[in-house]
Amino acid sequence: MLVQAYGAYAGDQPLEPLAIKRRQPGPHDVQIDIAFCGVCHSDLHQVRSEWAGTQFPCVPGHEIVGRVTAVGEHVHTFQPGDLVGVGCIVDSCRHCPDCEEGLENYCDNMVGTYNAPTQDEPGWTLGGYSQKIVVHEHYVLRIRHPEDQLAAVAPLLCAGITTYSPLRHWNVGPGKRVGVVGIGGLGHMGIKIAHALGAHVVAFTTSESKREAAKALGADEVVVSRHTEEMAVQAKRLDFILNTVAAPHKLDAFLGLLKRDGTMALVGAPASPHPSPNVFNLITKRRALAGSMIGGIPETQEMLDFCAEHGIVADIELIRANEINTAYERMLKGDVKYRFVIDNGTLIA
Repeated sequence: MLVQAYGAYAGDQPLEPLAIKRRQPGPHDVQIDIAFCGVCHSDLHQVRSEWAGTQFPCVPGHEIVGRVTAVGEHVHTFQPGDLVGVGCIVDSCRHCPDCEEGLENYCDNMVGTYNAPTQDEPGWTLGGYSQKIVVHEHYVLRIRHPEDQLAAVAPLLCAGITTYSPLRHWNVGPGKRVGVVGIGGLGHMGIKIAHALGAHVVAFTTSESKREAAKALGADEVVVSRHTEEMAVQAKRLDFILNTVAAPHKLDAFLGLLKRDGTMALVGAPASPHPSPNVFNLITKRRALAGSMIGGIPETQEMLDFCAEHGIVADIELIRANEINTAYERMLKGDVKYRFVIDNGTLIA
């Protein structure tokens, strides 16, 4: 079927309206009318060919929420009318150790929601800046938030799970002091989720103007990292640090804030490497520097249910589809609090 979308034909061209093909639902497929799609920084990197391997035309978008309109004959988990989401994964091998443990995000054959190989036309996946999507039922997620929160739920499908997964993996909860570095699309979700998990949350920002905003999100303390005296107060006090910054920066400044056996997990993806940390910052206190990437399907559903139970959604700015190029430029300047979301109903206007 032919549907309307927004995408680009080359990395140096703006996104524009285009028509794409979606397959008819197979026996295990779910067809979704997309209501809203969040705008992730990785969308910009990919569609502008700042990351290698972009296929064109490229239709970004992996923070998808909408309503089921059709299901295949063997689908029993979902039915037309259900509110659902699709995140960063639309397929995987389903039989490797990662998939069998519900960690499809680490499967070597994971298929991303856009720009990944597929048998569908044109030979690579096309994402959520579109009217509809058809996905195997295994990769469809149930939304339990109220319908009037649906637009603000969309960023949970990437920003939410990207922060929830490491917080859960490193057992963040009551009695733990947790740092969240960066207060943007990822960081603002990290603060909300860490607070809901019961941790004492210390937010780190380079901007004095974000101090009160971080407290409103749930931070117990806010540190302006440019102020050496504020950083010194936190030395060797934190059990875990979630570093969400997607630009190269000195990791040593934060490693020194960890207690013995503390861990800093990186979830931001900079275009160029961070400066190498001083190994003595690791070995002298048995600290760990780690990374984490989204989450598997079971954990993503767990995150959505947790957020519904605790009333957690993203702070968003809703835009029309034809505002996406302006939104990208604003996003590069940090001019959004904290996530753009496309109203996909504006794809036809």
